[in-house]
Amino acid sequence: MSLGFILAILISGFITGGLARFAIPGPDPMPIWLTIAIGLTGSIVGAGVGNAISHDNGYLVSFLSFGIAMALVASYRRFIQKRPIWGPGALAFPERGLGVEQQRERLQKLGIDPNALRPIPKKLEHARLEALLQELHRAGVLSDEELAAKRAALDER
Repeated sequence: MSLGFILAILISGFITGGLARFAIPGPDPMPIWLTIAIGLTGSIVGAGVGNAISHDNGYLVSFLSFGIAMALVASYRRFIQKRPIWGPGALAFPERGLGVEQQRERLQKLGIDPNALRPIPKKLEHARLEALLQELHRAGVLSDEELAAKRAALDER
């Protein structure tokens, strides 16, 4: 095997692992080697299962590889980080896991509190309702006066 071939495999694993991390909502700080390992494991297992059940169907192999990598990220979050996969708790910065402590230290050195990165549900709901009001105003359903009144009512909540 040439160096170029090995680098191509590592880059492919990194991309697959990175996309799997991106597909599951919320922060998942982890070392590069773990992202590559998740991507490569998902690719290898997906290729093996896909070839066994479909006789070299490239689409199935590709989707299975990505799906298995996503399942590995979700499992890591659930069983290692002890966080939910979906919902508000998934959007919080993790407290445990590989590389989490180092990432927390880096954020604190930058003056960012990792615990303050948790979204506040009330603010999210307020922003969502305000965006809906803006859309109704743009569509001509609400006049300028009605929009101002609705915003004032929303701010009082």
